[in-house]
Amino acid sequence: MKVIEKVEVEGVTDVVCDVCKCSTEVPAGGLQFATLKAHWGYGSEHDGELYELHLCEGCFFGTLAYLRQERRTQNMFSEDLDSHKDDERFGMSAGD
Repeated sequence: MKVIEKVEVEGVTDVVCDVCKCSTEVPAGGLQFATLKAHWGYGSEHDGELYELHLCEGCFFGTLAYLRQERRTQNMFSEDLDSHKDDERFGMSAGD
């Protein structure tokens, strides 16, 4: 036998970017956002700290551009010529 009752359920209705504070809702419906996470463990200077940031598309790609630039700066004098070839795919695990 099914027992049917009205229940109140909490659900995510929006995700707001932690940088620019804009909604990540897109016109086509749904939410489009990136999540940046870190959980620092034993031996780390930040042992036990847990971070989770939500980024809109614009802030994500701005952050990615910053990280690409930082990578280029860190490897500026590297003799490994192949280290600069994959800058456009930096961080990308799949694509169309």
